[in-house]
Amino acid sequence: MAMDPETFNQLLDAIRRFVTERLMPLEHQVANDDAVPDEVKREMAEMGLFGLTIPEEYGGIGVTMEEEAQICMELGRTSPAFRSVFGTSIGIGSQGILMDGTDEQKQKYLPKIAVGECVASFALTEPDAGSDAAHLKTTAIRDGDEYVFNGTKRFITNAPSADIMTVMARTNPDIDGAGGVSSFIVERGTPGLSFGKPEKKMGQQGAHICDVIFDDCRVPAENLIGHKEGVGFKTAMKVLDRGRIHLAAVCVGHAQRAMEEALAYACERKQFGQPIADFQLVQAMLADTKTDIYAARCMTLDAAKKRDAGDNVSTEAACAKMFASEMCGRAVDRAVQVFGGSGYVADHGVERMYRDARLYRIYEGTTQIQQIVIARNMIREWRDSL
Repeated sequence: MAMDPETFNQLLDAIRRFVTERLMPLEHQVANDDAVPDEVKREMAEMGLFGLTIPEEYGGIGVTMEEEAQICMELGRTSPAFRSVFGTSIGIGSQGILMDGTDEQKQKYLPKIAVGECVASFALTEPDAGSDAAHLKTTAIRDGDEYVFNGTKRFITNAPSADIMTVMARTNPDIDGAGGVSSFIVERGTPGLSFGKPEKKMGQQGAHICDVIFDDCRVPAENLIGHKEGVGFKTAMKVLDRGRIHLAAVCVGHAQRAMEEALAYACERKQFGQPIADFQLVQAMLADTKTDIYAARCMTLDAAKKRDAGDNVSTEAACAKMFASEMCGRAVDRAVQVFGGSGYVADHGVERMYRDARLYRIYEGTTQIQQIVIARNMIREWRDSL
């Protein structure tokens, strides 16, 4: 349910000030330490950020998709590590439970997630099944009142600190495709569950990923999401539709920050006796970025509104994620170019933003996967219309 405009604007303003006054000054520290300070996490919990998408009945705020997108545009203006602290939990980590979980599963986990007591993660990608998620190899074989898991998940965000994970595994090895995949809630500390070393990444320091390893890991049958086998891939795709709109909004915010930095630098930096902002070729780069951001913002909010209206937004979500992530890459590249040599060194932070932005075109579906989703939906709709 949407908030009344005044209440939402107050929340958005509080988040904007938190980003600008509290988080931005910590960006270099987080990048150097590869960690978000614990006191910042506590402040996020006190603000209710861990409960943004959790319905009020489970202790959250329950924002709409459009409201979430506007919030993410603000959060995207600072280091991605800050959003990752709670963004994975309120997004792909918990949405499978919210969308398809039983009442008991929702009551058990969602209130804890909403107050920041439980960090949730989403384990889909594998060494041999990233984009080809329908053919994942991790198995979960029923044995009495338990499922026995074997396999490895890769590049799992927040796994080093996750209390629970939404895990996709093959419950029916005789079905090779999506129909054999089910979704589960796996708790940290489950015997047979272990984690690889955190990966050293190109960017997004402070947001951690690692392998998740299942070795005869026994998970209670009651942790099968919805208590229904064979629908895990559908759950994952519904979760990713929402997650793609969320990420598109983050990309808008990231690009907005890059443009703000480039604009300020261009207005202050002088060459040939005048600010470089007066040079038409610099103006062209700024104008292109402004136009890109405007287009991505409109696209993302349109997809969010359609989802709130109950429409199937598989195509719109893929379009928004693809365009916004590619746009963000262009925006930070232009920002580095405006800064020139200063943009290539670490002092100004745009080189960090450049590295951070590169991941947006890869996770939660690469640009190429979005293209396939969009095209296949177009073809299916055309054939269905005949």
